[in-house]
Amino acid sequence: MSSEETLRAELVTTARQLHASGWVANHDGNVSARLGDHFLATPTSMSKGAVSAEMLIVVDGEGELVSGTRKGFSELKLHLAAYRIRPDVHCVIHAHPPTATGFAVAQVELGPPFMAEPVVSLGRRIPLVPFSMEPDLQELEEADALMLANHGVLTVGPDLETALLRMELVEHLAKIALVARQLGGPVALPEDLVAQLHEKHEGIFEREADSPAESTWTRRSGSATSIVADALKRHS
Repeated sequence: MSSEETLRAELVTTARQLHASGWVANHDGNVSARLGDHFLATPTSMSKGAVSAEMLIVVDGEGELVSGTRKGFSELKLHLAAYRIRPDVHCVIHAHPPTATGFAVAQVELGPPFMAEPVVSLGRRIPLVPFSMEPDLQELEEADALMLANHGVLTVGPDLETALLRMELVEHLAKIALVARQLGGPVALPEDLVAQLHEKHEGIFEREADSPAESTWTRRSGSATSIVADALKRHS
């Protein structure tokens, strides 16, 4: 398969996984990826569980249709803003995972890091962006996942797998935070440990952008578990 065919197949798989996980319903959610100077995306008015490679559209940097027979979704501006803010980002996902979106519609932040491994995968913050019909995504300069007030969750990544795993992790953390709140609230990790873990995050996911057609993000060796174990050892 050509690189575009491969990307189309991966994007369809991602969209269907969002639906299968229960993170989107009806026509909710959208997925996009860089395709050279353009962007490949899911179309509007389509269940993510029913998307096929032929249904995907290609748009330019202004959101204008380049190829495809369907229309672009209304939140294309959100995706394009993310790509402008982060030239290193190659994929964007917006979805409504129920627990994390529950925090978002209540306009409640998850708060400071309370578990170690997620800091390695997501960084030190998952900001809650104030409600707007056109949210300000400048927090993406420092974060890889955003909770959008009264809207849902947005994640970015060097590839579709990473963006999807980040969406999964935000929802997982929200479930844990909800239970912790019933037991008195989560206890934040020590700041010096968070700083060590965040440094590991920045080392694994480099943010130097190359050409729009290829990603230069580099995954360095070591699982999140081993990285956390090392940081905890040095912290103790």
